Amino acid sequence: MKLLSFVFLIIGIFLMMFFNSSYDTQYTSYKTLKSQSQSKELKESIKRGNTVYSDFCVSCHLPNGNGVNKIYPPLANSDYLEANRYASIKGLKFGLKGKIKVNGVEYNKYMPPMGLSAEEIADVMNYMNHSWGNTFGKIVTVVEVSAIK
Repeated sequence: MKLLSFVFLIIGIFLMMFFNSSYDTQYTSYKTLKSQSQSKELKESIKRGNTVYSDFCVSCHLPNGNGVNKIYPPLANSDYLEANRYASIKGLKFGLKGKIKVNGVEYNKYMPPMGLSAEEIADVMNYMNHSWGNTFGKIVTVVEVSAIK
C-alpha cells in the first residue's frame, strides 16, 4: 500500500511540474504584452483567448502551440496562421478539411467546428496571433469573425 501511495505521489509531482511549465509557456506572450503599448482591449481578448485555447485547442496543438508533426499543425511561429488570417478564422468557425502547408510541412487532417461564438473565435485568434513567437499585430474583432460566411 505504501508503494502504491509513493507511485501516485511521484506521478502527481510530475503532472504538477508539467502543467506548471505549460502555464508559464502560455502566459509568456501575455506577460510580454503588458510591457508593450498594446491596447487594453487586445490584452483582455488575449487573456480570454487563453482560456478558450485551454478548453478547445490544447489537446491537439499542445500547451506550447507546437502541435504534433504531420498530424496537428503548429500554431507557434506559424507561417500559415500569419498569411491566412481569413482561412484561419473560417477554419475555427466552420471546421477545416483538406491539405494545408504549415512551416513547409503538409497537413491533411480534419478539424471539426468547435461550436465557438464569434467572440470566442476572435479571442482565441488574438491569443494565437500573440503567443509562442507570433506577433501578428492587428486585433481580430467580433465584427470581422461575424462577416465570414
